[in-house]
Amino acid sequence: MPTDAVKTRTIVLQPEDKRQGRFDHTSGLVYIISPAVLLAVWQIVGLLGWIDLRFFPLPSQIAVTFYELLVSGEWFVHVGATLGRVLFGFIVGSALGIVVGALMGLVPWIRFCVYPLVASIYPIPKIAIFPLILLIFGLGEASKLVTISASCFFFLAISAMSGVLNIPRVYMDVGRNFGARGLDFIWTVAIPAALPVIFSGLKLALGAAFLVVVSLEFINAESGIGWQIWRSWELFSIRMMFVSLLTVSFLGLILVVALDWLERKLVPWHL
Repeated sequence: MPTDAVKTRTIVLQPEDKRQGRFDHTSGLVYIISPAVLLAVWQIVGLLGWIDLRFFPLPSQIAVTFYELLVSGEWFVHVGATLGRVLFGFIVGSALGIVVGALMGLVPWIRFCVYPLVASIYPIPKIAIFPLILLIFGLGEASKLVTISASCFFFLAISAMSGVLNIPRVYMDVGRNFGARGLDFIWTVAIPAALPVIFSGLKLALGAAFLVVVSLEFINAESGIGWQIWRSWELFSIRMMFVSLLTVSFLGLILVVALDWLERKLVPWHL
């Protein structure tokens, strides 16, 4: 009887466990409905005259401006410039951060030497060191890409180190017993086991990448969403400014959803 009870309980619990954290059709519908409800409320409030349309134009007016930018091709130019900078800096900075963080988690002397440097530089806003980066890499794209990569690097270095340090000892012993050594041990044991924490760092780094790239485009760019926002302010084109802001929001949502999908594929046991 106790055995049957255990089996029954296992059968009942398994479907619920598998459903936890799964992105199903209902979740996808909520992703679409919640922003749509916000826009509908915004439209209604604006039509009722409860907000100043000079500063908060109607979503329908913003949609018209978006269509004009879309038809002219200007929207694609600026989105392509910003998205290219974000993806390059995010991928390069995150990859380096994961490797350095894993090494800090696995090798004590590397952690003692490198972590104090990481911890001391991490709090410095990367925009604050941008003038120094400009002196080294010049006024071109390289300075922006280096700054974005640096902003992502620290999130992943700290996340990967924390994830590796919290790996159960038995995983490490099993990996070594099967002959995993050096870089092979990092890629096959350390990083896979730390992936749940690493993905949290990736999502934080992605937000930081957008924050930094828009700021950089304010001050040193001739294209990009940040440049478009600043240009809109100069021309007092509020509708174009909202198009740019909503574009950043949309791109961030799409990339976070993509990271969630990748996490479900690579870390199915964690969800």
